[in-house]
Amino acid sequence: MSEYDVIFLVAMPPLLLTRIAVAAVWLYEGLWCKVLSGVPLQLEVVDAVPFSGRQSAAWILRAIGVVECVLAVWVLSGWRPFLAAAAQTGLLVGMNSGGLLWARRIIPDPGGMVVKNFAFLVLAWVVAAQAGMPTAAR
Repeated sequence: MSEYDVIFLVAMPPLLLTRIAVAAVWLYEGLWCKVLSGVPLQLEVVDAVPFSGRQSAAWILRAIGVVECVLAVWVLSGWRPFLAAAAQTGLLVGMNSGGLLWARRIIPDPGGMVVKNFAFLVLAWVVAAQAGMPTAAR
């Protein structure tokens, strides 16, 4: 083991902490922002999708919120971490693409949204990589 490996292992936060961080984002975004309608702007974004009306947009938003809550539980469970990271990536890329395509004028800071979600996905993949490390290395 090189000195760089030792520094990396010492600097790496515990797996449970990184899982909680990722799951907390999904829970906040899913439960508060979408299911409980805590961020009304998100309904406007979904309503901007051409094939959805206001009523169906509300149902679509809640369904997405439920999926995000399920992702939170999945991340916390540690089950199939690479598949979980891939699912998170697919969902975020899909939502960001749709938002930029149909609701760019509504999103206050589209560039910031992309940068923040990129950083978040890096963390999601770090969680997957950490989970794949031997237990002694975590």
